[in-house]
Amino acid sequence: MKENNKSQDTGLPMKELNVDEAVYITRLNKMHTLRKPYQPVNPSMLKSFMPGNIPEVFVKKGDEVKEGDTLLILEAMKMKNRILAPFDGKVKSLNVKVGDTVPKNHVLIELKATNV
Repeated sequence: MKENNKSQDTGLPMKELNVDEAVYITRLNKMHTLRKPYQPVNPSMLKSFMPGNIPEVFVKKGDEVKEGDTLLILEAMKMKNRILAPFDGKVKSLNVKVGDTVPKNHVLIELKATNV
């Protein structure tokens, strides 16, 4: 049986990984190098959780909202999903209008918390 000593240089740099106190030297694949960095969830930015249409909007910029108020409807796969206010606040920006089609993770509404 022959060993293949041929180096396969992919142009990707070598990286050291520490796993359970063991050090591994490897090349990270293209998918790993192109991934987006982690960003913590911002509760003030209400994003679409799936692609869909906006058939109804119940608020406008500057409106005061209470926790649990319906802000808009996101229709996806023949289901109408009510997007609710997660806390008391004021509508800082409204990034959709009736009839819009939105992709996943599109910022629908940005809220500013009111101090109670």
